[in-house]
Amino acid sequence: MSLRRRSPHLTQLLLTASLLGVLIAPPAAAAAPTPRSPSGGGGGGLPLRVATYNIHAGAGMDGVFDLDRQTAELRSLKADVIGLQEVDRHWGARSEWRDLAGELARRLRMHVSFAPIYSLDPAEPGGPRAEYGVAVLSRHRIVSAENHEITRLSTQDPNPVPAPAPGFGEVVVRVRGLPVHVYVTHLDYRPDPAVRVAQVADTRRIMAQDRGPKILLGDFNAEPAAPELAPLWQELTDADPGAPTFPAQDPVKRIDFVAVSKGGTTVRKAWVPGSVASDHRPVVADLLLRK
Repeated sequence: MSLRRRSPHLTQLLLTASLLGVLIAPPAAAAAPTPRSPSGGGGGGLPLRVATYNIHAGAGMDGVFDLDRQTAELRSLKADVIGLQEVDRHWGARSEWRDLAGELARRLRMHVSFAPIYSLDPAEPGGPRAEYGVAVLSRHRIVSAENHEITRLSTQDPNPVPAPAPGFGEVVVRVRGLPVHVYVTHLDYRPDPAVRVAQVADTRRIMAQDRGPKILLGDFNAEPAAPELAPLWQELTDADPGAPTFPAQDPVKRIDFVAVSKGGTTVRKAWVPGSVASDHRPVVADLLLRK
């Protein structure tokens, strides 16, 4: 999604969101100045700390839903931008029918954009839709957002076939005036990589339409050397934290990623904090954006 091509449909979405507080919600203190990244600066670039975290619908390794625990974990990352996966929004009893993206944004005093993968009719007439997907939290103002379709094999269809479906979220944030494209994704979990192959092709096609710094955050459900991920590394640099991310208790593989566009973004440092607040561990990276 380029800043030069906001569609009438997207404009309507953003207007509706501003009225209903659904797609993009302001933080509790929107008038407060955006804090500087804790990562420091240098070399004439702009510092930005980003993170990705699969929040397991609010449940930890113990299977207990505890949004207070996850809020504390996210706050401790001190990130400017966070990509979230497995985010419930009035989805069901497992997350107490709550809007996890909206609650986390309010608690952390961040802007939020939510991109549903599934949006089902409400359980009761007049109730909120049951939604599940990905989200971006940002200390910087979100100036535009889009929910792209990529190939998916639905978990809601008893006889699914690969087909385009939403849930590849994109936002543009301005970091001291510089437009930065941030994408958040959750790739297919099945052992057969065929759907992930298609998803990677879709991801590259969508990202190729944009210019400037680009950051891809997500749970790829594949390790860095997986053949289906290889095309991504033609345009993106893997911010390798040097540690596995899954499962959170005694992790053995790295399937959660921060990846950045080549040429305009430098990875200064990346790491995996120890945490069992979800079944994944987060990945955090300090970046330097070229002006």
